[in-house]
Amino acid sequence: MIHGAHVLLYSRDADADRAFLRDVLAWPFVDAGHGWLVFGLPPGELAVHPAAEGDDAPAAQRHAGRTMTHAVVYLMCEDLHAEIAALAARGVATTGVREAEWGVFTSIVLPSGGELGLYEPHHPTALP
Repeated sequence: MIHGAHVLLYSRDADADRAFLRDVLAWPFVDAGHGWLVFGLPPGELAVHPAAEGDDAPAAQRHAGRTMTHAVVYLMCEDLHAEIAALAARGVATTGVREAEWGVFTSIVLPSGGELGLYEPHHPTALP
């Protein structure tokens, strides 16, 4: 029986991004050894989107000798503007807020310069 999911977040500065998730977002974690932190995630859902032909973004990532499906991470919240304000109070930069038919969204800028999506959905969700 499948009982969970493990998401791999690739980073150009893994130590800084791990510290951000631990200290700023305050996600629970375990140390798997040698500072390799594994974080508990908030409840999640998965949607399958078609990869456009000729799209700049790859539809796959090499890992453990296999070509694995590429994924994008969006964190979800109930009030995007309130969450942005709470993040700003902790010194976290976000990108501009944009509207789409599926929700209002921004990105959290990680210490490595990478970004995690953050959105307030306007669609039904599978979350409990």
